[in-house]
Amino acid sequence: MEKSMETINKEKAAAIVTGASSGIGLEISRTLHRLGYEVFGFGRDFTQKQLWEEEGYHPITCDLLHTESMCGYVRQIAACNKVQVLVNNAGVGYYGLHEELNPKKIQELVRTNLEVPMILTQQLLRDLKKHAGYIINIASVTANESNPHGCAYGATKAGLASFTHSLFDEARKYGVKVSAVYPDMTKTNLYRSADFREGDEPSSYLLPKEVAGAVEFILSQRDGAVAADLVLKPQIHRIRKVKNKI
Repeated sequence: MEKSMETINKEKAAAIVTGASSGIGLEISRTLHRLGYEVFGFGRDFTQKQLWEEEGYHPITCDLLHTESMCGYVRQIAACNKVQVLVNNAGVGYYGLHEELNPKKIQELVRTNLEVPMILTQQLLRDLKKHAGYIINIASVTANESNPHGCAYGATKAGLASFTHSLFDEARKYGVKVSAVYPDMTKTNLYRSADFREGDEPSSYLLPKEVAGAVEFILSQRDGAVAADLVLKPQIHRIRKVKNKI
């Protein structure tokens, strides 16, 4: 970890964001900081992000698949800060015919996209109940669709959606707000291993800051109202083919 996790202000709410070093997670972190949260961001590489040197940002370089290390960091944060928001954003995508994947890629999909959010939620749920907090899972429109050319990825996001819905019903009576955001094609590096990218027209893709805006909308609801499911889509559906990198 690059900076201390000592308590800055026990009364100031803290937020934990995974996949925070780039793309959607970075924009969500910026938004939460602007809203006044102490932001603890998990990511793999913060070396080029001067943002994380500013006050109120706390970068944590961690491979989320190293469960023991991840849980150790989370326990430290929760012990020293009032954690009120958990954003499970980190994700990985592998695309193509299912037979072209391999066990390692399938395991990485399942662990990153589903296991990690479930574990982090379990680790923080008592604190989030105590502080009437928020759990926001960044899913995908693929959670609710058939996904040829991305069966395993879609399955993990469907699992995350199911987990979100069930957890909402389990935790709502304790004051915890549980929501899922379902972005369509977004201009990020998620598709770096795919044989397609977003279209050339700006109206064919979302921007990370627009997904972050959905998170802000969830947090802006009055106490007692929950935006449980938010779907974001570009105006037109268009992709372009690129050389298969899988």
